[in-house]
Amino acid sequence: MPCDTIDLTEFNKRQQREALDKLRRQLADGSATVIISANGAIAFKGWSDQGKGFLYDVCAYRKLLASNSPELRRAVARAEAVSGRKVNQATIAAGVHSHDGGTTWGKD
Repeated sequence: MPCDTIDLTEFNKRQQREALDKLRRQLADGSATVIISANGAIAFKGWSDQGKGFLYDVCAYRKLLASNSPELRRAVARAEAVSGRKVNQATIAAGVHSHDGGTTWGKD
């Protein structure tokens, strides 16, 4: 997964922290939502490409999950209830993700 293997400069690391903070705020206020694919992959709808700091949706999910983000937990619970599907950690570990807010899914 690129988010785990790319050596980032301090500038890029700061960009990622800022992007994660923005995503947390957007999840909290509802301007960004979690989308769950039919196979359990995850994407964020409403989280703009601008200012993501080389951070893909699946990478952001992993980082927020690792930090035990309450905003992410609430958004995932809401998405699971609305979609009737659960997030599938095996699918996420396989790298299935979306670059367009859940319109298309793939591993690249």
